Amino acid sequence: MFEVADAYVSFMGRFSTPLAPLFADLGLAGIAPSSPVLDVGCGPGMLTSELVRRQGASLVAAVDPVATFVSAAAAAHPGADVRQAAAEDLPFPDEAFGATLAQLVVHFMSDPAAGLAEMRRVTRPGGRVSACVWDHGGGSGALSDFWRAVLAVDPSVTDETGLPGSHAGDLTRLLSAAGLREVSEVPLTVAVDFASFDAWWEPYTLGVGTAGVAFAALDADQQERVVALLRAELGAGPFTVTATAWAASGVR
Repeated sequence: MFEVADAYVSFMGRFSTPLAPLFADLGLAGIAPSSPVLDVGCGPGMLTSELVRRQGASLVAAVDPVATFVSAAAAAHPGADVRQAAAEDLPFPDEAFGATLAQLVVHFMSDPAAGLAEMRRVTRPGGRVSACVWDHGGGSGALSDFWRAVLAVDPSVTDETGLPGSHAGDLTRLLSAAGLREVSEVPLTVAVDFASFDAWWEPYTLGVGTAGVAFAALDADQQERVVALLRAELGAGPFTVTATAWAASGVR
């Protein structure tokens, strides 16, 4: 049941897990430890884990539209309120949470404006609404090395640079348009060590996410060329990959 979730953790969890404490510092700033909080687009639960550590499971709710992710997050966090739902239609009453956070989700929302408006709706006056997205537009995101190699081999591939929130200032505009006050935006950077090139590369072959689908769509020769370019750039290992996300937070 958890195969998809496990693949996602192997692929993106190695970056989103260390990102979660940094993002939680921003999203929970000024929020009381007794305040209920919501993780929107929780996936298998990387940010959920950090919120549970800080607030306690009984004060944490989480939603994701993917059933396998919901099952994995619920199993990993007994006592938390984990439900299957989309950001654009949150199953909670108005002003239910002191803080509502969306880690690496806004760019995948079918309607980011509606999703952020819903996050604002379920947040209490004076509470925080926060979101972060990898810096795809600036070329320093977790997947930027991969996309540069793919585009060098096939320039017709659509990468993630055009997704909402992927450029500096995007999230500030989106949160402000949703009615949040005192919006601030900062870069959050993580560094992840890899023992070898193969350890870094293997999760890209699992077909997970936009990157995995894009790689699988290349023909065999193109795939070999992408791997060769990346090996030449990164080396055999060990090496460290840094990844930056833009994070913005505003007051309800």
